Amino acid sequence: MFAAFLRLGCTSFGGPVAHLGYFRTEFVERRQWLTESSYAEMVALCQFLPGPASSQVGMAIGLSQAGITGMIGAWAGFTLPSAAAMTAFAYGVDALGGLGDPWLHGLKVAAVAVVAQAVWAMARTLAPDRPRATVAVGAALLALFVPTAWGQIAGIVAGGAIGALWLAAPSRSAGAPLPFAVHRGAAVACLAAFVALLVLLPLLRHTSHAVALADSFYRTGALVFGGGHVMLPLLQSQVIAPGWISSNLFLAGYGAAQAIPGPLSTFAAYLGAAMTPEPRGLAGAALCLAAIFLPSGLLVAGVLPFWETVRERRAVQAALAGINAAVVGLLLTALYNPVWTGSIARPADFGLAVTAFLLLQVWRLPPWLVVLLSACAGAALAYGRLA
Repeated sequence: MFAAFLRLGCTSFGGPVAHLGYFRTEFVERRQWLTESSYAEMVALCQFLPGPASSQVGMAIGLSQAGITGMIGAWAGFTLPSAAAMTAFAYGVDALGGLGDPWLHGLKVAAVAVVAQAVWAMARTLAPDRPRATVAVGAALLALFVPTAWGQIAGIVAGGAIGALWLAAPSRSAGAPLPFAVHRGAAVACLAAFVALLVLLPLLRHTSHAVALADSFYRTGALVFGGGHVMLPLLQSQVIAPGWISSNLFLAGYGAAQAIPGPLSTFAAYLGAAMTPEPRGLAGAALCLAAIFLPSGLLVAGVLPFWETVRERRAVQAALAGINAAVVGLLLTALYNPVWTGSIARPADFGLAVTAFLLLQVWRLPPWLVVLLSACAGAALAYGRLA
């Protein structure tokens, strides 16, 4: 599990939505560890949970295949490359700052193709008929006009309600149950630990700077929906206001986080390493990284083991059909904003995105190779304009 996710951690450019596309390609299509419907249910449930959604889906895949140790291995493999890169950048921010913008643009354009392929494939399976396609479009419009985490949650809730009232329960014969190897007692303990830390850390934050760091980053991971991009503004208020890091260093790290593969929440490792008060360096990076991801691990281990029993009820199955269709709509909205709007600025960008989609969908090239080619093409286009 660690090895499978380590490769993805080294090659998954493009942000949370693109990561879901990489996961689907790797574990549904190539390895066939999950069915399309099982994977979609994981994505739908993790959208309800606070924290970085793509990392939570990775944890859920590890949990379903190899229990708690598989969940930890999946998280470590997917997180380690970007965490190491961000920690190294914290040590050499002055020397590395400002490099790589043309390459970064190529990576962002590649993300358009990756997300478009994921939306296309999931729509064909999860929204193939008129009712489910209508739910998908409705969820996309809701998320588009209410561009917050609440809009996404409302789209999923509405999709589930419409599914329960309108859609027929699909057959469960297409996919085997997800084997979550976690005892109910352990799951309850994880949920209790999640709540206890959320309550106790604010009460103890004045005892030491290390506890204050753990509290700030744990609360960020526990209370924010939508993934790394949504976490960044809250992190900014948590670390700049008390003077732990300067605004310039914060923004330098934010720019570097956009240029590396893996979860954006590993920006926490950079902040922990670059901050002025102790603990900092490697110790600070490890503390902040663990604190921001710990809520996700506790929630995944605490909630998913109960999910299998609930999902066997026919009303829940019908609701899940609507939720899965709504997830397709949310991915469609994300394809437009921020993936498309943040990447496609000129005709050459559109041409590069279409070419990357062709290489992925028709030529079936591996995503990491398409990402590499897109980065090179983006740099070539930028240098050509400068010349």
